[in-house]
This record gives sequence, structure tokens and C-alpha cells, in this order.
Amino acid sequence: MADEKKADEKEKEKSFVVRDRRFTAKKEEEKVSPTEEKKEEPLKEEAPGEEIPLQEINFTSFIFSLSTSALIQLGEIEDPFTKKESKNLPVAKQTIDLIGMLGEKTKGNLTSDEEKFLDSVLFDLRMRYVKAAG
Repeated sequence: MADEKKADEKEKEKSFVVRDRRFTAKKEEEKVSPTEEKKEEPLKEEAPGEEIPLQEINFTSFIFSLSTSALIQLGEIEDPFTKKESKNLPVAKQTIDLIGMLGEKTKGNLTSDEEKFLDSVLFDLRMRYVKAAG
């Protein structure tokens, strides 16, 4: 029994624990001031009682999200935060290359629709990049 205890202690020494400070800090705040009412600020401006519906997360929506970021970086559409159109070609190229890398790494694992969508998005973004850089 003592040997089992020592083995457990040695195993615990080898392992590590990851603690998310965001949640630890909230618990500590609650302990310090449990009667105080806390108000969390919403990340986006919403009408009271209105929820923003979230799109299903899948490979296609992920690629669509990355392509939207690339379009913002190419200055094709306005940035939703600054409400301005601005070009950042090096970052746009990096995002387009990232989508291309995802295409290479997922080759053979995509459905035909996902593969066609990815190829179409890449072609479109690359042509827009050439136009913006030219």
C-alpha cells in the first residue's frame, strides 16, 4: 500500500496542471465580494433581448470566415470594427496562403463540395490579390 502511495506521488510530480486564470480570477472575485452585483459588458452592441444567431461551424464556414478576413485585408469590404476600407496586402497574402495550406493539408479528406468551394475561394482571392497588388 505504501508503494502504491509513493507511485501515485511520483506520477503526480511528473504531470502538470493547467489553470485558466480567467476562471480562477472570477472565482476569487466572487469570494471577495459575493454580495456585489457584477455586470459583464457585451462584446457586440445588441438590442436588449436580441440574440445574434451563430452560423454552424464546419469546414466550409471556416474557409468562408478566413476569406472574409482576406477581403477586408484587401480593402474589398469595410472592416466591421473600424467601418473603413483599408488595404493590408502582406496580411492579405498571409491569409490567402493560410487557406492554400489548409487546402494542401486536407487534400483527400474533403467532400467534393468542400474541395470545389475551397478551390473557388482560393482562385477568387488570388485574382483579387493580383489586382490589388498590381
